[in-house]
Amino acid sequence: MEEIAPQKKRGMSVIGIVLITVLVTIVGTVWLLNSSLFAKSFTPTELDSEEKVELRQKLAAIGLQDLKVGLPAEENMDPEPYTENPDRREIALNEREVNALLDKNSEMGERLVLDFSDNLMSAKLLMPLDADLPFVGGKTLRASTGVAISVRDGTPSVVLKGVSVWGVPIPNAWLGGLKNVDLVNEFGDEGFWKSFSEGIEDVEVREGELKLKLRE
Repeated sequence: MEEIAPQKKRGMSVIGIVLITVLVTIVGTVWLLNSSLFAKSFTPTELDSEEKVELRQKLAAIGLQDLKVGLPAEENMDPEPYTENPDRREIALNEREVNALLDKNSEMGERLVLDFSDNLMSAKLLMPLDADLPFVGGKTLRASTGVAISVRDGTPSVVLKGVSVWGVPIPNAWLGGLKNVDLVNEFGDEGFWKSFSEGIEDVEVREGELKLKLRE
């Protein structure tokens, strides 16, 4: 029986190593796509009993007691004269409270999560992709964005800092040139941004918290 030459043996070993490396790479890529890039959902924020009671008190103080916080709603239908309480124009909500409200009052709790840091509101969003799309059909796209929020000369400022898809920053040209543009200043002459700016007296975003003060 003909003996396999040492060089041929080494060649077969190299081919085997290459095949194993390719296989491991393919398996790793599939795992990465399914566990990271194509994540199915976020874990919704769930407040404990004390946090729910505190949040309901905050909402009731500004007349938003109808929002769901995970506790039975408390209704007061006793007749009373109309009054305006200036304190109800101010509200401070922490990051957990806002994310819990998103979960309880919309269908976005498993798809959208917000983060508050100094003068910056960031969001992560999961979007299901159409099943007919090639390669990624039926998967879930992961996107993130950030907006800088502050008040300048008595007018709210909302500046888009960027948008990323699967961690890749989207070119400014694809965003219509809106990156690092003050959206209120750019579009505040009419419509939503005009109403928004005229209704906000003060807004502050800091680590873990959002504060709003509405105008009269």
